[in-house]
Amino acid sequence: MIKILLTGGAGFIGSSMVERLLENPDVFVVVVDDLSTGSLDKLPEKHTDRYKFIKCNVNDYRDISEVFFSFHFDYVFHYAAVVGVQRTLKNPVMVLRDLHSIENILNLSKNSSVKRVFFSSSSEVYGEPVEFPQNESTTPLNSKLPYAIVKNASEAFLKSYYQEFGLNYTIFRFFNTYGPKQSKDFVISRFINLAANNRNLTIYGDGSQTRTFCYVNDNVDACYNCFEQHLNEDNNKQEVFNIGNDNETAIIDLAKTIIKVTGSTSEIKHTSALKEGDMKRRLPDISKMKKLLDRPLMPLEEGIKIILDNSKYIL
Repeated sequence: MIKILLTGGAGFIGSSMVERLLENPDVFVVVVDDLSTGSLDKLPEKHTDRYKFIKCNVNDYRDISEVFFSFHFDYVFHYAAVVGVQRTLKNPVMVLRDLHSIENILNLSKNSSVKRVFFSSSSEVYGEPVEFPQNESTTPLNSKLPYAIVKNASEAFLKSYYQEFGLNYTIFRFFNTYGPKQSKDFVISRFINLAANNRNLTIYGDGSQTRTFCYVNDNVDACYNCFEQHLNEDNNKQEVFNIGNDNETAIIDLAKTIIKVTGSTSEIKHTSALKEGDMKRRLPDISKMKKLLDRPLMPLEEGIKIILDNSKYIL
């Protein structure tokens, strides 16, 4: 049995990754989460004999070390983090404390049976980009906000622990990901819930800022396929992958699309632009991800319709 630790596993992407890993009958997953933003409702309902949930604060060495010492993990997926633009802007010190988590995970992994650490980084490491599309190897990391700095520093930790201790790593830089289980703090889920209730959609600034939106199954399938490559091949590469979509969408166009798909009577209202944290443009180079996925990505309208079909996620 392949034993995997997945931190932040009661969150949106983390719980979706747990579900995907459990499709492999040879996998047993230990899911840890402090439930500060995660929810037990997001944990898988299937294969409950092959995963165990432990409430745990990864920033607390004693807490997470007890989990490590109780199991002999083969792989670690470190997805735990404080997330959400507003939450991270309002709680910068709490965000910075997440640096403890990467150090704890790496110190425990390097002295154990862990073969590789898979880390969920973020598109935020690029800051306000100076190159389009943003490429993993050539685009400068221009991060300034605490959340982005923590992700950038965590990537440096991974590279340093490989250099000094030979601990293998893979970095996934997540761009905007959406899906049925996402909390209402994020733009697509927030807009869908507002539109479904015929309430006005509020946009920061004029809405010309662009993002790319990756359906959650595209995210987890690409990351799982990367994991499976390391599982089935003698692959010791240390790689960074942009995980997202390359279809650029203005926020105002996103709002119009959601109003159209939901058949809503909602109107679009504008409020002052954010002073920080709202980059003007996002567009990743996902050529490496497309090789991992080896299938077409989910079109935005289809992904929105899937969320609407999962009516239990619409409040």
